[in-house]
Amino acid sequence: MSPTGAARLAGVAGWPVSQSLSPALHGHWLAEHGIDGAYVPLPVRPDEFAADIQALARMGFRGVNVTVPHKEAAFALADRLDAAARTVGAVNLLVFDNGFQGCNTDVSGLRAALVEELGRDCVQGRVAAVWGAGGTARAAVVALSQMGASEIRIFNRTPARAEQLAKALEGVPTPLSAAGYGAWTARRDGVALIVHATSAGMNGKASIALPLDGLASDAALCDVVYNPLKTDLLERAAAAGLRTVDGLGMLMHQAVPSFAAFYGITPRVTPALRAVLEKALRV
Repeated sequence: MSPTGAARLAGVAGWPVSQSLSPALHGHWLAEHGIDGAYVPLPVRPDEFAADIQALARMGFRGVNVTVPHKEAAFALADRLDAAARTVGAVNLLVFDNGFQGCNTDVSGLRAALVEELGRDCVQGRVAAVWGAGGTARAAVVALSQMGASEIRIFNRTPARAEQLAKALEGVPTPLSAAGYGAWTARRDGVALIVHATSAGMNGKASIALPLDGLASDAALCDVVYNPLKTDLLERAAAAGLRTVDGLGMLMHQAVPSFAAFYGITPRVTPALRAVLEKALRV
């Protein structure tokens, strides 16, 4: 249905934001459930983030999703934080309800995507590796810890950033270690699951070049990049015999609690939704 003057309003704030698939994703669910609502892209400059979010709240928006580069600014703006946001130190969902409720759905989104593709016990009691040290890498460490990894090894181009991430998350119950990419070959033994959590390979950027040999025969690799859907890294992983998980699953699953907060209905991740997003990526 077309939105009316009483439509529930939400959107995604980023800079830039034109590449976001979130409007197509939420638009599919709005149509599927016949909700009087709209979900729009919101190009918000970094130096205007707080003022623009406060203006959206005054205009009657239910809330916003937050993408790069605003997740830490959203964390600072929030009046209240859920447990995942407090642990990760970043917010990707702001709900406007007597102030700003800050949530992090990246953790649950990645966890759900891995369970869906690889099974609930895919890393239980086994070693995981995270490539990267930014906000998505933080969420990945927390998700893998919640899934029962016995150890999580963090690798980053700049070793000091990997060490900073490990120190920031030293409260998680899983042992963490940190190293530069140069240590990967010596530290890959026993790794059952790799989560690539950098922007390498996205939208024409050069792909990460770490080797994928020497891993267990049942090892898997998840690339959080979803544009392009089949990154060079995923193609190399498949050629090496690894199980692979693309970034679209995390995107879809992290959106479920956002839609529920904005529109009052908990939607389902379905093949039809994936088809809509894959079509949007081809345009």
